[in-house]
Amino acid sequence: MTKLIASALTAVALFIGTSNVNAQSTPKNALRFGVGVEGLLPTGNLSDISNVGLGGTARLQYGVADNLALTLTSGYYNFFGKKIGNTDVKYPSFGMVPVKAGIKAFFAQNLYFSAEVGAGFETKDDYRYSTGELEGNGKATKLIASPGIGYASQKWDVGVRYENFSGQDNNYGTVGLRIAYGFGL
Repeated sequence: MTKLIASALTAVALFIGTSNVNAQSTPKNALRFGVGVEGLLPTGNLSDISNVGLGGTARLQYGVADNLALTLTSGYYNFFGKKIGNTDVKYPSFGMVPVKAGIKAFFAQNLYFSAEVGAGFETKDDYRYSTGELEGNGKATKLIASPGIGYASQKWDVGVRYENFSGQDNNYGTVGLRIAYGFGL
């Protein structure tokens, strides 16, 4: 279902990107760089060991048309471990380094749809809670698919997205809010 939603949003973004909306923060043939803070709410298996995550990302953006930009995003996400049952013991924090390429298609003044795909590199053991015991299964690399929507001005970019991490028999996701400051290069 997640793949279907991501594909549909990508198709919509590409369709909208071919219209004549002149409304984006990265003009055609221009580069922008942005640094952002990420608030993350884990979903799926990840919500079993974490209630909240925090991240930092850097994004390079290239305008290919007046309403369409290509993006390259990377950074670090940390999902803080939550308490195990009614004890004072916590699950270990869980880290991820995302590397994603994508598009931003502007459909109205300063408003955009986004779609990114890439890889997520876990920085700590891949923890699963299956039989009442915490199992370390080694670090894994996940496929990332991420549809989103946002607002971008000449300096600020605020976006909301769902990010799906899949692979190695342990799939999970996060709902993310990114607030970023950007500037032209």
